[in-house]
Amino acid sequence: MSNKRKPARLRNRAVTVRMTEEEYRAMKAKVEESGLPQQTYIIEAVTGSPIIDSSGVKQLLAVWKENSRNLSDLVRQIKGLGTNVNQMAHIANGQGYLPAVRSLDGISEKLDLARKEAEKIWRSTRLLISQQNHMEQ
Repeated sequence: MSNKRKPARLRNRAVTVRMTEEEYRAMKAKVEESGLPQQTYIIEAVTGSPIIDSSGVKQLLAVWKENSRNLSDLVRQIKGLGTNVNQMAHIANGQGYLPAVRSLDGISEKLDLARKEAEKIWRSTRLLISQQNHMEQ
């Protein structure tokens, strides 16, 4: 026979709360709307964590996916520009001449487009965070 003890529960306190029928229905509706288990919903409400309903979660995921795709594309473009600059530097070092101004202008324009895309992604992320903060208040 083993003397193994069960690990202590992290949440070892049970709470009983009395509510009117109306309060109970309101609580159940909010729990259902959130899509969270009742215990999780109540703990998040008590600890001040933001409670996002399922439509809010879908919105967050949609924006996150779009931003992720945009950032992935942006990283790919920047890597390509880095490769171009590296090739020009290699040629300049090996053959002793600098790339044409036209080449540098093209890279500058691409970097400017990448910067603008990054700003657009940042603005949409900030807007989403702002909307989330308003939902919490």
